[in-house]
Amino acid sequence: SDFSPKKLEKLLEGDAPIFTNMTAAWCITCKANEKISLKTKIITQIFTDNNIEYLKGDWTNQDAEITKYLNKFNRQGVPLYVYYGPRDSTTGKRPEPVVLPQILTAGALKTVILDK
Repeated sequence: SDFSPKKLEKLLEGDAPIFTNMTAAWCITCKANEKISLKTKIITQIFTDNNIEYLKGDWTNQDAEITKYLNKFNRQGVPLYVYYGPRDSTTGKRPEPVVLPQILTAGALKTVILDK
């Protein structure tokens, strides 16, 4: 669904893992990553199997809330991919968010999601 800080905050209160994708229409790297990694059958299946909430932020018009989010991770632009692991049922805590590489591979995604 569409990214908003409120939506992310609400999802972080829950237990499910979350993946954020900050992208823009003019971002060639973003488009390539979607085609090569994010939109592949295997990654789509992993997201489904692991009940991962997917938030997509469109920074095409330099949305201020997305700019703030990028800055939180010391980024001046897109793409930015962040994975928030599921809440630990024993401790009740989430692991630190993981920032994925800007050149995204299905392998990197699988590693971050499946090697908890």
